[in-house]
Amino acid sequence: MKKGDYKLIQALNRSKILNKIRTEGPISRIDLAKKNSLSPSTVASAVQELIREGYVSEMGTGSSSGGRKPILLRFNPDNHYLFAIAITNSMMTLARMNLEAKVLKRETHRIAGLQGEAVIERLLNLMDDFMAGQETEGADRCVGISITVPGIVNSSEGIVHYNTKLRMVNVSLKRIFEERYGIQTWVENDMNSIVLAERRFGEYAYPNLIYISIGDGLGSGILIHDHLLHGMHGGAGEFGHTSVDRSGLRCECGNVGCLDSYISWLAIYSRIITAIATGRPTLIQELSGGDYNKIVPSVYKEALHRGDKLANDLNEEVAEHLGAAIVNLINMFNPEALILGGDMALGNPELLNMIRAYIDRHAMPILKDDLVFGLASLGEEDKLIGAASILLQDLFGFSLTE
Repeated sequence: MKKGDYKLIQALNRSKILNKIRTEGPISRIDLAKKNSLSPSTVASAVQELIREGYVSEMGTGSSSGGRKPILLRFNPDNHYLFAIAITNSMMTLARMNLEAKVLKRETHRIAGLQGEAVIERLLNLMDDFMAGQETEGADRCVGISITVPGIVNSSEGIVHYNTKLRMVNVSLKRIFEERYGIQTWVENDMNSIVLAERRFGEYAYPNLIYISIGDGLGSGILIHDHLLHGMHGGAGEFGHTSVDRSGLRCECGNVGCLDSYISWLAIYSRIITAIATGRPTLIQELSGGDYNKIVPSVYKEALHRGDKLANDLNEEVAEHLGAAIVNLINMFNPEALILGGDMALGNPELLNMIRAYIDRHAMPILKDDLVFGLASLGEEDKLIGAASILLQDLFGFSLTE
């Protein structure tokens, strides 16, 4: 046994026990020992520690099969909390959450065109204000800070290697936050966090799962056998930067014909503006009151539901491009389920139906026949739940115990 292995085993056993109490509680110590294949003394020691720290409490007795009735244990999700920060290419959302990924307090702020170091400075100023007064709510009960951001993220080192829209290059977010606040910090790609959240807290409990988001950018998170697919530098899942037209538009990532340039909301918005400018009639102009700043995905989807020709044509283009790209993912990774999320997909059943039809026509039969294909289930808080999931998977040992 190498030096440190014993403490590692203790930590893993503790995570297994805590997660079992969380998912199956109220539960007795003897049942914890049986279900985790651990000795009663190991369970007793870990439970005593968890009770002392406030993660677990005793709550009455259970039924007995002979002898004393066992004391039942339950999980205390509100005894501790975490800070979650969800960064998109246009917004920053900060939240305090409990250990069941429930939002207790939140703030959302626009990035407003900031790039590079200005993004980090803005984030730190917001976090300073958000954390002010936390001492009165038990700073010692904070289990950590979890940050999600689009782009290529080295989660093990907490470095944002590359984000094209925010111009973040080799930003050591983990180090910056830990040095400033003295709190353990996790950093992860936003799409990876959401696919994990859908697996753990959503309606898609599949170990082989792909999540695709269509919003102000286009990205994906991929779970294979319950492990997040990161790649060597954290760049796996950069779905929006797969090339679909070698003679197409130049992308800010340096490639040409990237999928992101054709079907993200920014691409669709640009085509809507061009259509209006050239005199093409559309309900979108009426619904926005002629104000280009008010043309947002909800307005586009409202026009779509009312049968607007421009909106329908654009939706069909998105479905065609995205359907072809999704078939590639299905044939490459053979997922059990594939989920669509983001502003362009949610509330857009027409898009879902067209893509489903495309998959039926073009994916390999053995790979598509049992595929579950649907819309994301976590709603508006998906990014925050995703950020929380990254931290909680370590606390509960998701990837190690299930």
